Amino acid sequence: MPLQDQFGRVIRDLRISITDRCNYRCVYCRTGNEGAQFAELPLADYLRMARIFVALGITKIRLTGGEPLLRRDISDLVRALAQLRTTEGAPLELAITTNGHLLAELARPLKNAGLSRVTVSMDAVDPERFARITRVPNGYAAVLAGLRASREAGLSPVKVNCVLLRGFNEDQVEAFGRFARDEGVTVRFIEFMPLEEGRVWKPDVVIPLTEILERMARFAPFHEVAHEPSSTARHYRFDDGLGEFGVIAPVTLPFCGACSRIRLTCDGKIRTCLFSLREHDLLAVLRAGGTDEELARLIEHAVANKEERHHIGEPGFVQPGRTMVHIGG
Repeated sequence: MPLQDQFGRVIRDLRISITDRCNYRCVYCRTGNEGAQFAELPLADYLRMARIFVALGITKIRLTGGEPLLRRDISDLVRALAQLRTTEGAPLELAITTNGHLLAELARPLKNAGLSRVTVSMDAVDPERFARITRVPNGYAAVLAGLRASREAGLSPVKVNCVLLRGFNEDQVEAFGRFARDEGVTVRFIEFMPLEEGRVWKPDVVIPLTEILERMARFAPFHEVAHEPSSTARHYRFDDGLGEFGVIAPVTLPFCGACSRIRLTCDGKIRTCLFSLREHDLLAVLRAGGTDEELARLIEHAVANKEERHHIGEPGFVQPGRTMVHIGG
């Protein structure tokens, strides 16, 4: 029987954060302060936990961070995960979300190790704007090189995630439309969520789906295309067939009812929602000498108690104790 929660949702997608270290300090994510304490486990621990998740029905694993490419043995982990098989006997779908800064040199080794796809976080296509958002000078060229190396290595479709914030980069929508067509990537715009370290989120900072579509329509005509019910994004294709983009709208158009995801933090905690107010300590059971069966029972218990939905914007909404970089993107 597949992993299924109390609302009938089948859980197929696992996101594993393998570090909360990052070489960027994006304004919507981190405060920029130095001296933070970081957490990460030996890759063997993530591999053992992943193997149990897969035995329970997981078919897709995405490695996240922090910045996962900071782990020097990342290719070894991908290679080991690529050897796993789903309960139906098929290879796993393996993906990575990265800021792309180190991707130019790693794209082909990761593809050779068994990586299926890559998603790059990139919030502007103007080098100066990019530097202001990331607080890293000269990062734009490195990320662009990483995108192109990924495409050449066959990590397709290459996706670019852009978090939009009013006053920072909402005017980049049309530019990203051109970028998607010129570079052969799929851009996905993401509504800003209350998960940043600085706790500055306000509803009026969010660029909603409707405004994103209005802006893109000024660039070129497009139409919506079908997507899987569990997809986080609504998908659109330019009418001339050259290029696609998507919008992930967790604030104004939540997709909780079809959620198929679960998360494992870099310190071994299960989170059943980005906005969970509780965690399930899988690592503690592992460290106490727990058997695979005991670990599996905890996973099943966590999934069975997955939240029905988040409550962003509702009276009494409480932000989770952890921020995005410590949960895993």
